[in-house]
Amino acid sequence: MKIAVYGGSFNPPHLGHVEAAKTVVRELRPDRFLIVPANIPPHKALAEDSPTAEQRMELCRLAFKEIPECEISDIELRREGKSYTFDTVQELRERCPEDEICLVLGTDMLESFEEWYHFRFLLENCTLAVLAREEDDGEKLRAAAGKLRGEYGAKILLLRHEPLEASSELIRERLPMRAGEDLLGESVYAEIIRQRFYGAKPELTWLRDKAMDFLDEYRVAHVAGCESEAVSLARFWGEDPELAAEAAILHDITKRCGRDQQLQLCEKYGIIIDNSEKENYRLLHARTGAAMAHELFGADETVCEAIRWHTTGKPDMTQFEKILYLADYIEPTRDFEGVKELRELAYEDLNRAMALGLKMTIDVIRGEGREVYVDTLNAYEWYNEKEK
Repeated sequence: MKIAVYGGSFNPPHLGHVEAAKTVVRELRPDRFLIVPANIPPHKALAEDSPTAEQRMELCRLAFKEIPECEISDIELRREGKSYTFDTVQELRERCPEDEICLVLGTDMLESFEEWYHFRFLLENCTLAVLAREEDDGEKLRAAAGKLRGEYGAKILLLRHEPLEASSELIRERLPMRAGEDLLGESVYAEIIRQRFYGAKPELTWLRDKAMDFLDEYRVAHVAGCESEAVSLARFWGEDPELAAEAAILHDITKRCGRDQQLQLCEKYGIIIDNSEKENYRLLHARTGAAMAHELFGADETVCEAIRWHTTGKPDMTQFEKILYLADYIEPTRDFEGVKELRELAYEDLNRAMALGLKMTIDVIRGEGREVYVDTLNAYEWYNEKEK
């Protein structure tokens, strides 16, 4: 039996790793193909904000799931201390004394192979399967392979491979800048955003596409308008426009849920509601939306609190919360009596705009013979007093 072993920190596993795995399957045709995330990489410390070893293993499951030949192995996670390939091969050799073990590595690793821990043992017990680009299969590569073959009797296979230009380090640098999604598998990127590994922030185009799945068709224009207005207000008042965009994109993701669905979401997220909210279940989308934005997209407290209060308002809101509340109210598709005045006021005085917007809401609700929710009344009294 031929066992291929592809190890690394996989921090995170990216499309380059996946392409390498496809090459191994195509060129080597192993009977077993082990993807082996390192517990503690011996050659370098893990970057800050890195996932745990178990979390990196789960990312590997997501990254390589499209290749059925791949098995994600916890052989190094079960060992304490640094994750030396020597220990992994030794364990495999004890389990499978007659099998051929192929170590998958790149050309740079072949050139430095004599620096590996117990490299002679590895050469005696493994075939080195080198992912070699045609342009790399030149003098340096032939020299490195020839030396290992000549001095140690190394068994070396050169696997023709056209790599995807990607590196985990580059991706980690890009993720906090709302970039890097193009170098990661869809499910890997979604999990990184959900967990906010590496200080990641969602790429806004990606986030818009994901939010679409939660919106009725007629609400898409409203959410786009809310995003545009929130970004404009954030820039004007000195808040982070990208964070405002994120909040606006996600603010209505549970809006289309009916009463039963809203109550189920409240139960799921442990949201305690009062009788008034049960009666007027449409109020609940702000609370359930905030909880879902955190669960599915890793939204932070600033974004979640803005979503939480974007419908009813509350006394003494933060500037960021006011921006989302008003953006939702005055975005370009809104057309009602007084909206022009409210739009102008939002760029002059946020507190006065809040007082006016809340008064408009209260007048509409009472005009329809409905009861005004207590948070809205408290908010209006607070901002009305603030205005005075």
